[in-house]
Amino acid sequence: MSIAPQIHAFFDEPTNTVSYLIVDPATKEAAVIDPVLDYDHRSGKASTVSADAILAKAQADGLHITLILETHAHADHLSGAPYIKLKTGAKVGIGEHIREVQKIFRPVFNAMDVSGDGSEFDLLLKDGERLALGSLEIAVLHTPGHTPACVVYRIGDAVFVGDTLFMPDYGTARADFPGGSARQLYRSIKRILSLEPETRLFMCHDYKAPGRETYAWETTVAEERAKNPHIHDGITEDDYVAMREARDATLAAPVLLLPSIQVNIRAGKMPAPDGNGVTYLKIPVTLVPTGAAVE
Repeated sequence: MSIAPQIHAFFDEPTNTVSYLIVDPATKEAAVIDPVLDYDHRSGKASTVSADAILAKAQADGLHITLILETHAHADHLSGAPYIKLKTGAKVGIGEHIREVQKIFRPVFNAMDVSGDGSEFDLLLKDGERLALGSLEIAVLHTPGHTPACVVYRIGDAVFVGDTLFMPDYGTARADFPGGSARQLYRSIKRILSLEPETRLFMCHDYKAPGRETYAWETTVAEERAKNPHIHDGITEDDYVAMREARDATLAAPVLLLPSIQVNIRAGKMPAPDGNGVTYLKIPVTLVPTGAAVE
């Protein structure tokens, strides 16, 4: 019988993000999935409160964090991966298609220091790749659609789905970011939902569906297939694409989109400081015409 991982969830309410500490009980080796760096966009101040909570749990339980795994380059929070790497020596991994995301966004921010080859990360993970976490095995599944580089991680009967799916009463992720595709997202989600019905699914986000009073982030394949309003059994690919594209057209950009992307394509590192020693995040500005040209 395979050993089940121990799973500890850490919820960051300002960004509605769930980070996970995954533990092999046999060896005390651990991995962190999607860690958050606390960032106040109004003041430009960042802190490590969320990452420190994960590190404190690891220290209290005598764990050795060896891996930090990103499900994608997040557009709604800054990654805490570099800080946890600094404290633990763990390697940072992400899907190999991060190269595409870097190439899409490098010109947006004129970020010529971004490699475009993914070398900011320690591990570029391929579909079907296997990673060892003590006596546990982590399987990587490439699940594009939300972004080209999205992956999910399967550990035993637990799957960490990133931003593909939300809880069965809420729906699925948007697919309108550059490089995104509603059709790819449908196929990726169907790949996840083809797993055994009892497979546990762990969300990266929760926003509390209308009528639900508490946050939640664990469900099953069976629950998603039966109840998810966007992609329950019987929803065709064309139906899903039409719904997703119409819905995405009404959505505002995430509040932390611009700071998050330019940090996360650098594996969570900030841009190099300017000559005055201060680090700056760029905000591209587009002037949208609202009236006729003046003669």
